[in-house]
Amino acid sequence: MIELRHLSKTYVLNGTRKVVAQDLNFTFPSGQSVAMIGRNGAGKSSLLRMIAGTMDPDEGQIVSTGTISWPVGFAGSFHPEMTGAQNAKFVARIYGVDTDEMVDFVREFAQLGQHLHLPVRTYSSGMRSRLAFGLSMAIHFDTYLIDEVTSVGDAAFRARSEAILHERLRHSGAIIVSHSMGLLRQLCTAGLVLEAGRLFYYPKVERAIEHHEHLMRGALPPWMRA
Repeated sequence: MIELRHLSKTYVLNGTRKVVAQDLNFTFPSGQSVAMIGRNGAGKSSLLRMIAGTMDPDEGQIVSTGTISWPVGFAGSFHPEMTGAQNAKFVARIYGVDTDEMVDFVREFAQLGQHLHLPVRTYSSGMRSRLAFGLSMAIHFDTYLIDEVTSVGDAAFRARSEAILHERLRHSGAIIVSHSMGLLRQLCTAGLVLEAGRLFYYPKVERAIEHHEHLMRGALPPWMRA
C-alpha cells in the first residue's frame, strides 16, 4: 500500500513557479500496475522520487507498507570510482541479497562485458542505465517504480527489459512512467494522469491514455467538459 496524504511540492526555476503536487490525497491500488501519464515537465519523475524517499515533499507525507524499489533505471547514486560489480555487491548487502547471485544476474542481464569490472565513471549513460535496471530486477520488491527504463539500449535489451518486467509484475505491483502508450497498455491495468499538480485516476488504463491524448491536443476529455 502506498498512500499520499496532503502531498505538495513546487519548484521555482528561472523565476517560474512549477507545481508538481498540490495537496494530493491518493492511495495506489495494491498489487496493480498503474501507469503515470503526463506531459513533459508535469513532475512524474519527481513524484516517483518522493514515493521512493529520495526527494522530500514541501508538505504532507507518504505512508507505505511492503518493499518499494528505487526508481528503476535511476543511475544517479552509483559510486563512480567503484566498478559495476562492486556497486552491485554494495546494493546487495544493503538489501540482504547474496552478493555473488546479484553480480551473476547483472552480468547476464545487462551484458556489459568487461565494463562490469571497470569504474562506473567510465560508463556511458546507457551503460549506467542498463546496470541500474539489472540491479533493480535482481531484487524482488512488492512495488516497482519504473521511469522510462525500457527506452534504454538496443532492441534486444529492450525486449529483455519488457520480458523481465512482465515476469516481475506477475507477483508485484508497479507505478510506471513512460511515453510509450503501447508499453503502458501491455503492462498496466489502471492509470493516473498528472496535470498541474493534480492526479486523475482511472481504473482502466485506456481511459487515462484517452485523457492524456486529449490534453496533448489542447482539449479536455469529453467527460470533463462543462
